[in-house]
Amino acid sequence: MSWLLIIVLTLIWGTSFILMKKGLVVYSSGELGALRMVIACMALLPFSLQHIRKVEPSRWKYLAGSGVLGNFLPAFLFAYAETRLASGLAGVLNSLTALFTLLVGAMFFRQSITWLRMLGILVGIAGTAILIFSGNGSADLDNKYYGLYIVIATICYGGSVNIIKHRLHDLKPYVISGLALLTVGPISLGYLLTTDFAHKLQHTPGAWEALMYIAILAVFSTAIALVLFNKLIHISTTLFASSTTYLIPIVALMWGVLDGETIELWHYLGMVIILAGVFIVNRAK
Repeated sequence: MSWLLIIVLTLIWGTSFILMKKGLVVYSSGELGALRMVIACMALLPFSLQHIRKVEPSRWKYLAGSGVLGNFLPAFLFAYAETRLASGLAGVLNSLTALFTLLVGAMFFRQSITWLRMLGILVGIAGTAILIFSGNGSADLDNKYYGLYIVIATICYGGSVNIIKHRLHDLKPYVISGLALLTVGPISLGYLLTTDFAHKLQHTPGAWEALMYIAILAVFSTAIALVLFNKLIHISTTLFASSTTYLIPIVALMWGVLDGETIELWHYLGMVIILAGVFIVNRAK
């Protein structure tokens, strides 16, 4: 079951980066992030309303923490990064999630960390630096810095994974997912109403098609994937759950290449080094 979930999540999340790119053709990064949260929240609303009164008040701070760190902030950070960064490279940088899951667990949840795992973290960070800052020339240096927004998003993911594993482990996956999204859905809706999303939907060519891509992103890559991922966290370890990052870059790069993105040799070098760091972290005892 664990490996089946890994494969399904890899395909879903590996496709999410190209979906974001398609949505950004019409909508701003803020509109995309807000739409993603609102639609995902609505998709799980029946489960949320059914269990909203069954959760102890003391749990809501953890649910809100998971909602903000695991959904709200990354939705906006990834969208903003992809306004200037290729979707395939965004998928590669997402692999840092496994490293930061370990690091956050060691810093805030008393998880053990060996020197070999620390080595894996350092290797992964080195690969990130190569991926973001290396290459020919410096004309697109500003674009490369956008990769740092994804690094921040993966740190948020690492925090959310640990909150779910150590503070919400006894709740059902769909309950965690639905209620976590419920804590950020209304905020996202409030922000969305301040944008010109409605005007674009009515008057901008291709707006409905872009909305379709965002809806697919929200329902599959956020709502459904979140339930599956929470299930994976429950039946495995946090490190195993975050090892989806091994295969996500491959799927993301394939979609990027099919969409005409140019991937240079140093991109592959950075990816290999990042994945080597993830491998060391996951295999180290």
